[in-house]
Amino acid sequence: MKVKNICCIGAGYVGGPTMAIIAQKAPGIKVTVVDINEKRIAAWNDADVKNIPIYEPGLAEVVAEARGRNLFFSTEVDKAIDEADMIFISVNTPTKTYGIGKGMAADLKFIELCARQIARFSTTDKIVVEKSTLPVRTAEALKSILDNTGNGVNFQILSNPEFLAEGTAVNDLQAPDRVLIGGDLDTEAGKEAINALVDVYAHWVPRTNILTTNVWSSELSKLTANAFLAQRVSSINALSELCEQTGADIKEVAKAIGMDSRIGPKFLQASVGFGGSCFQKDILNLVYISKSLGLTEVADYWEQVIIMNDHQKRRFAAKMVKTLYNTVSGKKIAMLGWAFKKDTNDTRESAAIYVADYLLNERAEVVVYDPKVSEEQILADLDYLNTRSAEENRANITVVNSALEATQGAHAVAIMTEWDAFKTLDWKQVYHNMLKPAFLFDGRRLLDRHELEALGFEFYAIGS
Repeated sequence: MKVKNICCIGAGYVGGPTMAIIAQKAPGIKVTVVDINEKRIAAWNDADVKNIPIYEPGLAEVVAEARGRNLFFSTEVDKAIDEADMIFISVNTPTKTYGIGKGMAADLKFIELCARQIARFSTTDKIVVEKSTLPVRTAEALKSILDNTGNGVNFQILSNPEFLAEGTAVNDLQAPDRVLIGGDLDTEAGKEAINALVDVYAHWVPRTNILTTNVWSSELSKLTANAFLAQRVSSINALSELCEQTGADIKEVAKAIGMDSRIGPKFLQASVGFGGSCFQKDILNLVYISKSLGLTEVADYWEQVIIMNDHQKRRFAAKMVKTLYNTVSGKKIAMLGWAFKKDTNDTRESAAIYVADYLLNERAEVVVYDPKVSEEQILADLDYLNTRSAEENRANITVVNSALEATQGAHAVAIMTEWDAFKTLDWKQVYHNMLKPAFLFDGRRLLDRHELEALGFEFYAIGS
């Protein structure tokens, strides 16, 4: 079949950018992104395209090109579902905070709600595409719901996981390493559905870069890809602590091992820890699946990646307290960066959240500046931890509009996100404005130690 009308349920970090690129590259296909969050849809439709809710370099320009031509954002979920030939499910799948699998398993309540919506509003055959990151064999549950609650409509379920890196999502979508499509390879209807999605991507992706598998392999590939990348980050971070104790420099170690063609240089940058919506969630999901299947050693192996990441965040915060004479009570700590990485406004599982929480527990006065993250989001992130009351958070954390304002009168500065602007910050002025001794903690190894120490800073960088 030839796809003429696509609906995507979920206007977040995956759904919005992915559908924008499909609309840009396939102008003959109508693409409608739906979400029940009216505020978010309004932002996607804002007359000033710079106000769209997701910040990604180049995304505003893509949306401006396609929006109103063949790209639409709407809250009319039922209408979009009924009109679509192909429906992408791109809703959040957070880690469960209750019941069986609490803290590890993916919470699939939003996926099930989507399935029931699709079944209720569909009057013609549909191809349903899993875009959200899901546990292995979720497609089986989707198929069961759709087949048993639908209107006699035939559904084909495909898995099409995203492999986007936030901050480079537009480039990743426009020139992907691979597009993975999993489906039913044993039936003609399944093959036809797979080919329909292949044809969508083939508008701009070479067919040699489009990989088709069975649906279970596709679902598992997404989890393991993120697990392998996170494993590299935790491995280099584990070695960073060893470097600090032995006089080695983690940057030099990373360069040396990265030149080994069997290892390669990517994801060997030591830091305060990984964040984002995928790494921790996907590894915990893998741990839960392994435990459910009685694979205790497999579960323990992958869980250690998370343990190491949590340790790195605590270690960084503890180092700040110890260096500031074992107390930060009443001291102003400037945190530069809140997003989990540069070139995104996503803060999910950002190391900054947990470092700030640690410092607030030590009664520090925390001041935050991030060029793309709002005060509302920063406070919401801290409130979500439920460590203290919302009133206490607001009394002890301040969000400001510039790095220089954040560092004025500070006892210490912590680099939490590797924004390029922090490299070129007037660090001489920062030093002048701070209390002395002026402590600088580089959680992203962004700055040059010798230059900062020459200015007078007491400088600490992870891994050296």
